[in-house]
Parts: sequence; structure tokens; C-alpha cells
Amino acid sequence: MGVEGKTYAPVTSVIEPDGVAAFARAIGADAADGVPPTFAAVYSLGTTAPQLFGDAEAAIDFAHLLHADQEFEWERHPTIGQTVVSQGRVVSDISRRGMRFITFETQTKSGDGEGICRSRALFVIRS
Repeated sequence: MGVEGKTYAPVTSVIEPDGVAAFARAIGADAADGVPPTFAAVYSLGTTAPQLFGDAEAAIDFAHLLHADQEFEWERHPTIGQTVVSQGRVVSDISRRGMRFITFETQTKSGDGEGICRSRALFVIRS
């Protein structure tokens, strides 16, 4: 166990208008204002975390997982219809006192390589 430093393959996705509209409605925002900042949970973390969770080497015990923290840092917000590329990596994988702490970071860029955002999540897994 222990996958600190592991980088996963880039994931390409498109900021779809229907997805943005549904997300905006769910959080009480207006899709006419553009892509909500927290939509990064979909195109950044949401596209890359499944790679970590499905990685046999990482051996994530999903039944005991707590999503303890989440932060985003933006260079700019994407636009509807834009293609983005997100790539996740395990920043740290530490075990102590019967718990495992995994810090997972995702960098998201536009299709032409321009920075969009960085997502950083902390997952705590009880033994």
C-alpha cells in the first residue's frame, strides 16, 4: 500500500451546457452567469478521482472513506462548450493511528494547455 507520487493518465472532457445548467439549478445559481466555480468538482475532481478509487495498487477501502477536505484554486474559469484536460496525482499517502490520509491533487488545463484550476482533496480512510 502507498501510492504517494503516482500520477494518473489525463482525462479529457467537455463543459456541457446541460450539465452546467443542471448543476447551477442544484446550487441555486443561474447558468446564464456562466460555469459556476464549484462545477470544478465535476470536470476536475469528478473525472480523475475514479482513477484513484479504481486503482488496485491504491487499495482504497471505499466503505471506510471520508472526503475530509476539498479546495480549488483557479487561474480562470472554463466556458461552456470548452474542452478541458484534467490530470490527477497522489501528493501524499500517510498512515497513522489506524487511519490513512491521502492527498489527491488535480491540475486542469484547457485543450490548448492554458491553466484553468487546481483541485486538492483529502481522503481519510479508517482501518
